[in-house]
Amino acid sequence: MLESMINGLLLVFQWPAIGYLFLGILIGMWMGAVPGLGGIIGLVLLLPFTYEMEAVPAFALLLGMYAVTSTSDTIASVMLGIPGTSASQATVLDGYPLAKKGQAARAFGAAFTVSAFGGVVGALIMAASLPILLPMILAFGVPEFFFLGVLGLTMVGALAGGSILKGLTVASLGLLLTTIGYAASTGVPRYTFEHDYLLESLPIIPVVLGLFALPELLEMAVRNTSIARIEASDSKDATLMRGVRDVLENWWLTVRCALLGTYIGMLPGLGVSIVDWIAYGHAVQSAKDKSKFGTGDIRGVIAPEAANNATKAGALIPMIAFGIPGSLGTAILLGALVIKGLKPGPEMLIDHIELTFSMVWDIVIANLVAAGLLMIWSKQVAKVSFLPGHLLVPGVAVFVLMGAWLASAAMGDWVSCIAFGFLGYWMKQGGWPRPPLILAIVLGKLMEDNLQLSTQVYEGYSWITGRPIVLFIIALVVLTLILAVKGVIKTNNTPKKEDAVIAGEGSGKNPILSLPLALLFLGIFVWAPISAAGWEPEAQQFPLVVSYTAIIFLALIIFTDFKEVLLKVREASGLGGAISASFEKADFARSTSFIAYLLCILVATVFVGQLISLTAFVAIYLWRWGNYNWKICLGYAAVSWAFIYGFYDQIMHLFFYPSMLFG
Repeated sequence: MLESMINGLLLVFQWPAIGYLFLGILIGMWMGAVPGLGGIIGLVLLLPFTYEMEAVPAFALLLGMYAVTSTSDTIASVMLGIPGTSASQATVLDGYPLAKKGQAARAFGAAFTVSAFGGVVGALIMAASLPILLPMILAFGVPEFFFLGVLGLTMVGALAGGSILKGLTVASLGLLLTTIGYAASTGVPRYTFEHDYLLESLPIIPVVLGLFALPELLEMAVRNTSIARIEASDSKDATLMRGVRDVLENWWLTVRCALLGTYIGMLPGLGVSIVDWIAYGHAVQSAKDKSKFGTGDIRGVIAPEAANNATKAGALIPMIAFGIPGSLGTAILLGALVIKGLKPGPEMLIDHIELTFSMVWDIVIANLVAAGLLMIWSKQVAKVSFLPGHLLVPGVAVFVLMGAWLASAAMGDWVSCIAFGFLGYWMKQGGWPRPPLILAIVLGKLMEDNLQLSTQVYEGYSWITGRPIVLFIIALVVLTLILAVKGVIKTNNTPKKEDAVIAGEGSGKNPILSLPLALLFLGIFVWAPISAAGWEPEAQQFPLVVSYTAIIFLALIIFTDFKEVLLKVREASGLGGAISASFEKADFARSTSFIAYLLCILVATVFVGQLISLTAFVAIYLWRWGNYNWKICLGYAAVSWAFIYGFYDQIMHLFFYPSMLFG
């Protein structure tokens, strides 16, 4: 075994494998840092280039790229409040508040350190575990995977904000959104409104970018705030090395989450999607002082970042040992194995064991190199958090809109992005947590399929009562809810600190804005079962279960919000005064103006295309909102045009919208 490990390392350091490994690392760092790209797109783009390569350099390129996207995605999560990839959703909860406190460098130092550690731990466990894990993986059937999804949603719904019911309701909305499109079991089109764009379900990238990025851009535009809300000179304990020391101080949490990430990553289909939330939930539940989570607690960065990098190696274990892809990324890597004439299973563990260990070393080296490079560059990246908001908004808006366009290159991507951007801003102002919606959209299809298979294959409730692992997961769900309720009660009884820079996601209370949103959601969940009346039972099952559950949650939410609205009305001496105060606090007038700018981009694109409309938006925004001189406006616009044309057109070969004037 030791000889095979050494020979695998020597294979990696042979030319051209080492060169392709470093090339993959650089590409992966870029793919992870740009919202909307990520490891899946990177694998798809690089796979054709590996057809003529030998196996070792081919996997050095692919794994070098794939392994580091969940390291560099921290940049968008911390700096913009956008999950760079699905693996960094939980990082946003405390990473972005740290940036707002002027501690982006500290967050980077901690994140990159634990990412390297998690990646190495995952790879080493992968090497040690390959021969012995078949019984564990095969013990999970469709009932276990369904309830694992329930556990993930419960954790994020209960821990992402101050209202557990709102978190679970938002998760239910995400599950309902996943039923849009053809039903897998019957082929019935559901909730498509006769639009072809929705037949294949709602793309997740525009939803993520709209829900998380646009509300932050809107806030920066309206208030002209930098990402950091305090001056650089006032930031204390905000250095990279402070982040490294944080990791050393929380070494046991780091180890636990890295192990958690590796073993959850082995679970096909679900592990990669929920591991960051399970790690975050574990960090919250195991902490003595839970009050700072969601407001910039460094442990909220350490836990998910240690877990999500370890997951990459964990997901490779079932792929190599049993031919079972643990994620979409490993499904593509499995295709690469087949292209090279390799078969997963005993062949990879006996005949090609040195190649298998070279893949382990690819992951180890990639994580260490990427963490080191990002440590060097992150000090400069962190300075971006102190730039004026008006200087950042147009550039980030271009990234966000083009990232959304990557989903399916259709105008529906931009409509979805802007619509969910408005919804996200409304949710943020009304105190509704946003992360549960995203995780639910990621898990919804798998959960529906697993629920239907469970009820069809097993008699009665035997798929629940007759499976010990299912009962264990249900116990974890109940325990999570109990601990979350206790945490909310304790938080509500604890005086709020005056120096808090940002409230946790979903913890703010503005009942004047929350109640209309609750009524809107209630209307959706009442309408959904009515619209499903003519469908076959298999197509109805999941939407009905989700809708009826959400209606119960919403009845309690509306009752609570209504009481708080009455209190606000009394304080403001009338309904008009209460509404006016709430709208003024949310700055709805200027917010609506910014959304109008985004809608103008849509209209202009129809007539003149994306290159001209986006470039014009950059120049006009800087001139009208930022009051910059014409040289800065034109220079910024020219750079934006060159980037859109050079990267998205010439390199990505992205299909642009055929405008009416220019085709």
